[in-house]
Amino acid sequence: MGSKQDVEAGSKAKYGAYNDALVEPERELLLPTGLDSPTASTVSTPRYSLVHLVCAFVGGAALCIGARFLLDVSGIAGPPPLGDDVRVQAPPYVGSTEVHHFPPVAPTNAFPDLFPTSVGYPGGTPTGAEPGLIATAPSLPLQTGAAQLVAPPKIYKHIHSTHGDDMEEEEEESRKHYKSDRPFNLFRSWGNLSPWYSVSRGAFGIDDTAEPPAGCVVTGLHLLHRHGARYPTAWTNFGGPAKFATRLHESASQWEATGQLAFLNEWTYKLGEEVLTPFGRQQLYDLGVSMRLKYGFLLKNFTETNTIPVFRTESQDRMLASALNFAIGFFGYPFEGQYQQLITIEANGFNNTFAPYKTCPNANAAGKADRSLPYVKEWVSHFLAEARERLSRAMIGKDGLQGEFDWTGEEVYEMMQMCAYETVALGYSKFCDLFTEEEWEGFNYALDLTFWYDSAFGSPVARVQGVGYLQELVARLTHTPIATHNSSTNATLHTPETFPLDHALYVDATHEVVVLNIMTVLNLSTLAASGPLPADHIPKDRSFRSADLAPFATNMQFQLLSCASTPEPQIRIIINDGVVPLHGIRTCPYDDKHGMCPLPAFIEAQQETIRGTDWAWGCHGDWEVPPGSAWNSTTGDAPKA
Repeated sequence: MGSKQDVEAGSKAKYGAYNDALVEPERELLLPTGLDSPTASTVSTPRYSLVHLVCAFVGGAALCIGARFLLDVSGIAGPPPLGDDVRVQAPPYVGSTEVHHFPPVAPTNAFPDLFPTSVGYPGGTPTGAEPGLIATAPSLPLQTGAAQLVAPPKIYKHIHSTHGDDMEEEEEESRKHYKSDRPFNLFRSWGNLSPWYSVSRGAFGIDDTAEPPAGCVVTGLHLLHRHGARYPTAWTNFGGPAKFATRLHESASQWEATGQLAFLNEWTYKLGEEVLTPFGRQQLYDLGVSMRLKYGFLLKNFTETNTIPVFRTESQDRMLASALNFAIGFFGYPFEGQYQQLITIEANGFNNTFAPYKTCPNANAAGKADRSLPYVKEWVSHFLAEARERLSRAMIGKDGLQGEFDWTGEEVYEMMQMCAYETVALGYSKFCDLFTEEEWEGFNYALDLTFWYDSAFGSPVARVQGVGYLQELVARLTHTPIATHNSSTNATLHTPETFPLDHALYVDATHEVVVLNIMTVLNLSTLAASGPLPADHIPKDRSFRSADLAPFATNMQFQLLSCASTPEPQIRIIINDGVVPLHGIRTCPYDDKHGMCPLPAFIEAQQETIRGTDWAWGCHGDWEVPPGSAWNSTTGDAPKA
């Protein structure tokens, strides 16, 4: 972005620029003059007595104390009333987009021939044995935080002021508020915008960890993961940080922010669009390292068969960048020759199990694909009512009056989105400490509503969008090609070279909406046990949490196991290090304490689901869904004909 205009100095003045005519008098006062200065011999030196100095010191101290008192009073009581003839305004650049282009298009010092990536002489390169934490360690490392991101030093449970005297309410008052059933963690309160973390043991209903049970060994892994942290997407049906910035920029002459919002007077929009952030790149690199440490021993299968793995992703920039960062973490640099990366196309008209909505018209139809919208709007009107009033009081309108510039509920929601997006993009955001713990829990729940009704068990187009990937999973588990491509699968890419069926390790990258589609079609019903989500309150101990299931870099492991206690191979599903019960799958045992299911039984149930899922009806059928709670689903199915 260009240099900022100084509103008071006029359009010609720029921040960071010097005016020599203005600076010169100050320079003359601060710097010694030459001996030929015309004033050097005419200036006399004044003399002061000790009484003069003491009086001056006491008077100055009294003035400082008085000024500080006035500032404190004004901070508590709010901004002083302004006269009718006074106008206030933020600088015109506020809310404008700030972009830093790197690298330069044609750097003048780029000489690639002088900087080869390999010059020979590598020294000794003997390798060692592959790691296998999943089999050898007494416990597994947990993803507990995001060390590169900075949270506010203090977030109150409840506050009642917009200025510097923010105070937590008394305990008697706080009892009126909803209390979360988990310890507060800001980075775990952003729904799908949260950085991935290891869920607590038993979070999904199985009191076990990702290590194989005693007597069992891991024989294969199918890994499905989401891309890393990104900038906001180009479009959203509710909220959106870019919309917030646009309103600020277009109305800069009509407001001035005070108190906690005072930073808006200098704020610019620094977020890009769609692509990975630096933190997002690291997430996938770290995930690759983690998976190599846990499952590296599976690569011995490829050495023994003289083959290399095939990983899959799709063509969107953040998807490909996520897959490649994962590969660098998993294989190291350079990774060429160690695996093959299949890139499917995400675009309208291309069959793609990682983007099924591109060939499913009903997945883009208003009223079918966006069932969450009325729920989210209603919930925002409840949980952000106090915040909207509180933050509106911090704004001075164009006539110098408080409350003249009023925030909408959606705009306050956008501030909360801004906190999450700025943090994962820039490392820190001043928007985060504008809200209370209770309000962050409300934001978390708003995103649960979004994904429950748009992408998971409450969506009429969830199951049908997940069935293509389910067909591919069953094909790999049975080592049998898909006979009929009647969903989002792409027959062109189902060849022995691009879709092998006999590997011990598979890695696929997709979007969080597709991950949730797949959880739904698998019938992981314990995640939907608490039923449809209401719009007027947060259910206690709810089973569906988007932050647990679909955060940035979420990962879903399908473990294949061989156990001494049973002749049949077993399968387990691990989501973000949490074991998921499989008893919602018809043929799986209800009481397996390790979350295992015999692989033949698992396959039988999934084949039954595939036969019972009608792509033509779900994606192209002429059906309607009544708005609101008049119709509900906990299976992700469309209404029957």
